[in-house]
Amino acid sequence: MTTVLYPEGKEFYPDDAVERAALGPDVKIIQREVLRIADLSDQDCAEADGLCTFRVPVGRADLPRFPRLKAMVRMGVGYDILDRAAAAERGIIVCNVPDYGTMEVADMAMAHVLALRRGLALYFDTQRGDQPAEWAKIASPLVRRLNIQRFGIVGLGRIGTAVAHRAKAFGFEVSFYDPYRPPGWDRANLINRANTLEELLRQSDVVSVHCPLTPETRGMLGLEQLRMMPKDAILVNTARGPIVDIEAVTTVLREGHLAGVGLDVIPVEPVVEPVPDLIRAYRAREPWLTGRLIVTPHIGYHSPQAFDDIRSKSAETIAAALLSNRPQNVIPPESF
Repeated sequence: MTTVLYPEGKEFYPDDAVERAALGPDVKIIQREVLRIADLSDQDCAEADGLCTFRVPVGRADLPRFPRLKAMVRMGVGYDILDRAAAAERGIIVCNVPDYGTMEVADMAMAHVLALRRGLALYFDTQRGDQPAEWAKIASPLVRRLNIQRFGIVGLGRIGTAVAHRAKAFGFEVSFYDPYRPPGWDRANLINRANTLEELLRQSDVVSVHCPLTPETRGMLGLEQLRMMPKDAILVNTARGPIVDIEAVTTVLREGHLAGVGLDVIPVEPVVEPVPDLIRAYRAREPWLTGRLIVTPHIGYHSPQAFDDIRSKSAETIAAALLSNRPQNVIPPESF
């Protein structure tokens, strides 16, 4: 019998109806509620032919516990929690679900941009409390007409492309940097291509990050890169926290180089000690960050409809890998 293991269990999936519809009646589905592979029983690991994980990482040391494992599915777009090289050595297929949450993350990125550039965060922060600001405009480099701004996108995959179309609809002039998009991608989407990351940063009043976390992109936006951006530009990251150096973000906000930053992701999630200086100052509502920083808890992917998608699409993906000779959404170990 083919067996598929879901580590998060009923916390995420109150029943297995969605999974059963894709996998059929002859596949055994095991649901467990754990945070680590180490917390699974040896019996569960020994039975598993397939593994679908949303947030439980699978590393090199975990894989010997799965003698029958043929495929793993990361129930999401990013796949950095799975050791693809170690899986490849054992002949295990690694897949993701690249087409769920596209609209939600794109909408979240634009929500951060608009909340900063239209002063929503600024006026929200200054109108609450015992001593609200005067009922009047506040002079701020954050607020700027949208259609005179240049919008830069780092990574033009599905989500980045969805953001590009949204930004165009608001009147931004849109450019992107993505060395893995073939020639003509810019013309097909009626946007501009930057040949280097430096070129994109230097010309963009807004930068939105939409690339995966890989050895190539980890720490890609550090202090040197953020200082390339025009003064009073804004940065939004809804991709992966380690792509952007959070200490560098703190520096460029403190020195007034960037007008604002929106973060749906940070390098270590959830927030643990030692709390990054930027998050500590944000939670303390230090005046220098008033209206200039928005932090959301890596929730851009979520809507009830998106979560329905992730369940069904993950089950379809693991079914294709285990029950057919046409696996889908396969991520090669060397892929960026």
